[in-house]
Amino acid sequence: MKNVTIGDVARRAEVSIGTVSAVINEKNTVKPETRKAVLSAIKGLNYRPRGSARNLKNTDIYSNSIGLLIRELDNPFYMSIAKGVLEYAKSKGYLVIIASSEGDHTFEEKIIQGFSHKDIKGVIIAPVLEGTAEIEHLFSLKMINFPFVLLENVRGIQANAVSIDNIKAMRDAMKYLFANGHSRIIHFAGPKHASHTYERIDGFRQAFSESHFAFSIDMIISTGAHLEDGYKKCLEYFQNRSRDDFPTVIVCYNDLVALGVISALNEMKIKIPDEISVVGNDDIPFASHVPVQLSTIRAPMFELGRKATEILIRNIESSKPLQVENVVFEGQFIVRQSTKALQLIHSNQHEDIEQIVS
Repeated sequence: MKNVTIGDVARRAEVSIGTVSAVINEKNTVKPETRKAVLSAIKGLNYRPRGSARNLKNTDIYSNSIGLLIRELDNPFYMSIAKGVLEYAKSKGYLVIIASSEGDHTFEEKIIQGFSHKDIKGVIIAPVLEGTAEIEHLFSLKMINFPFVLLENVRGIQANAVSIDNIKAMRDAMKYLFANGHSRIIHFAGPKHASHTYERIDGFRQAFSESHFAFSIDMIISTGAHLEDGYKKCLEYFQNRSRDDFPTVIVCYNDLVALGVISALNEMKIKIPDEISVVGNDDIPFASHVPVQLSTIRAPMFELGRKATEILIRNIESSKPLQVENVVFEGQFIVRQSTKALQLIHSNQHEDIEQIVS
């Protein structure tokens, strides 16, 4: 089948090529009924606007490229995802252009606009979620039939997504901690712009609701996503706090926060795990190569990136619209040196614990 052109769209919608271009570029000079006819033609023909259709010069570097938009450039979680993206993209003859929003919603919109206005074929997005307009730019991508895959589910939009079951993973880790005698547990939660933050909080709360221990909102401490966030928040939390009031476990949003917590606890001469256990999330490469190896929830980061790229390229190369795909991976709790059992596990609990950890 020949490539669909902007002229084909114009003929289907019975308008000029200039009108189609105006719709693609979101000009306000087109009447609503005309815009609707053009968008219908774009969808019906599965047309993918090229950069040249947006009045931008086509360059060879973008001719067979996809974009990867991450949220934090210094987070090894996203670098591991990027490795999966790069491997699969290379096997299919695609280049990958990587950008980071650094948690800035406005900057994310600008990056996505830049990607969609070049001849980049599609994009994988770790979205920044904040305010009431967080998905308007994603709807714009759907409107012009620009292929994209989300690395988190976003409420309110039907889009391809590859994600982790953060709720179940957190619940499983908490069940392990409960079974090992811990009940005084706090959670250093992540940034407000990440859905992972709320999913992990939900898993934390659900684990308490399924146990005989009481949950309190004071157990959730808003922290962030970076090592420095964990370090500063930990020093702040334990300032003027007596040892009798210590939690027995700090469960962290991610491994970077956990490593910051470990650094702060060491500085305060609080022994890990003898006095306080620490749990991370993601299982970044550093987690098992620190003096006190970190217990953490392993996320299949490489596989996440690879699957997202597979879905994206499948949509790019399809001559017709495909069904939306939503792939969910499970996490795995990995027990290392940073956690300690407070009491002996009853024999009938061993099998349950082994199932949780495996």
